[in-house]
Amino acid sequence: KHTGQGFREEIIPLRRPETAQALAKFAPAAAKVPLLRHGDRVIWDSLAIIEYLHEIFPRARIWPEDPAARAVARSVSAEMHSSFQAMRGAMSMNLCERRPTPEMTPALSGDLARVQAIWTDCRRRFGAGGAFLFGKFSGADAMYAPVATRLETYGVAFAGEAEAYTHTLLDMPAMREWRAAALA
Repeated sequence: KHTGQGFREEIIPLRRPETAQALAKFAPAAAKVPLLRHGDRVIWDSLAIIEYLHEIFPRARIWPEDPAARAVARSVSAEMHSSFQAMRGAMSMNLCERRPTPEMTPALSGDLARVQAIWTDCRRRFGAGGAFLFGKFSGADAMYAPVATRLETYGVAFAGEAEAYTHTLLDMPAMREWRAAALA
């Protein structure tokens, strides 16, 4: 949505017997979400989708313009992409329910502390131009939006700058639409 380009969204309910077959209809080799089809191209990895959109819609400015900020944005996005296994395991993404706060194991506490540190650092160093990690909405915000939903689902609150950023993400119109589609 950030690119401003029109697109058609296909909503596939997850965790159901028919999920794999429905996913295979769109990308037999990938069968994963998120998935972007653009013409005959199929991209099924969130970070690859962001990079692809950055390349074909440069006016959308998916990454920060400043090279130093852009490098950090890509770094924290890659870290989100490849890390935080304890958080992913203990706090699965679920837009439709509220669940009990999981036991704060050292690994989970460490993951949450690292996310909070990333958000606080990015906001303080690069966020002066707006409410997002790098001021304006970027690919890094797209990568961390699911974390905000996890915090809400499991009743985990951050402090200060990171808590305000959580609300910024959850209050975005696109996030509210995403939640409404999940509830429907």
